[in-house]
Amino acid sequence: MTTPTETYVDASGGDWDEVVAAAQRSQTDRLVINMGPQHPSTHGVLRLILTLDGETVTEARVGIGYLHTGIEKNMEYRTWTQGTTFVTRMDYLTPLFNETAYCLAVEKLLGITDQVPERANVIRVMMMELNRISSHFVAMATFGMELGATTVMTNGFREREMVLDIFEMVTGLRMNHAYIRPGGVAQDLPPGTVGKVRELLTEMPKRLKDMRKLLDANPIYLARTRDVAYLDVTGCLALGVTGPILRAAGLPWDLRKAKPYCGYENYEFDIPVSDGADVYARYRVRMAEIEQSLKIIEQCLDKPKPGPVMIEDPKIGWPAQLALGPDGMGNAPSHIAHIMGKGGSMEALIHHFKLVTEGFRVPPGQAYAAVESPKGELGCFAVSDGGPRPYRVHFRDPSFTNLQAVAAMCEGGTVADVIAAVASIDPVMGGVDR
Repeated sequence: MTTPTETYVDASGGDWDEVVAAAQRSQTDRLVINMGPQHPSTHGVLRLILTLDGETVTEARVGIGYLHTGIEKNMEYRTWTQGTTFVTRMDYLTPLFNETAYCLAVEKLLGITDQVPERANVIRVMMMELNRISSHFVAMATFGMELGATTVMTNGFREREMVLDIFEMVTGLRMNHAYIRPGGVAQDLPPGTVGKVRELLTEMPKRLKDMRKLLDANPIYLARTRDVAYLDVTGCLALGVTGPILRAAGLPWDLRKAKPYCGYENYEFDIPVSDGADVYARYRVRMAEIEQSLKIIEQCLDKPKPGPVMIEDPKIGWPAQLALGPDGMGNAPSHIAHIMGKGGSMEALIHHFKLVTEGFRVPPGQAYAAVESPKGELGCFAVSDGGPRPYRVHFRDPSFTNLQAVAAMCEGGTVADVIAAVASIDPVMGGVDR
């Protein structure tokens, strides 16, 4: 009697036809399908290799690396300040969190964490919480679209526009801001920002209520999300999963409370949790987090006092009082006077020129700083050799880590559940393929 042997198919690369042929030679009745990397339900260029027994997923593997941004390597050839223009493009739905994590690491290396102006930290917190709201709305919008609820998609992107309008007013851009810089922020809030934010605080609770009406008790939505892609606390901790997925499993771990940064210890807010540990619980946690972000933003509006928004050390801080001249083109005389100092010296102008073109030098060493992004712990590990450019910068992106949970969530479920599972992880490949 001969013992049947199991055939394994290597789908990590190479010719897809060879993978299919190998699967067809197997003695077991199974189907290997390739979901992605251009499938509309994969949140970017993500490739899922699924082994099916009928409609049941028996094996799920994740293929990454299709985006090829090379951001971390490119940063080694730019000044420390120019690095913000790269990191903001990683997870393009959470640009301000990327910038903050990077700047906190650089500020640790410089030893200036306590010198960052209070107003700059308040602005950072307000902008990050606005960004958390916009990111979660995209998660809800794409989730609805993937499950066939196009109204949820259009509503989610409509709500996000309110946040992007504020970003454009403050930074000049809707995405890829490079607004948060080492030592503070690029410039102060322009006139009208507070009123615009208060409009959002008034309108957004109504929009959230409408979204909940569409989803909270929708029988079709509940059927597609409850008891789907279950992952408990033990599984999350074993895989390094953080963010809403971990909190939806019942563990109230949030870096804003556990290891405060940017003055988060001065704000009152709750950490939403659930014990469902499924897709529906992750949805409910994200919706509750939006409500808590609104609470934090409201506190931000009462905190900032007039003052600098960039560290006053002229060897590090870029001039943060940018203003157009009367012709609407060049720099304003007040800004030129700010650059050249009180005495209007040529030496001050030369120093500014060298600061912008060559950058500042960072003492040798290494530092790690982490923030609570909408997807989980986003950390930046920065290494300096004492020069004006990073020796090495590496990010711990939550999308990369959380994707490890795909197999645990999907194997044993159906093909349809794979789409719901990936949507509940809310990965962005810009953060994965750095």
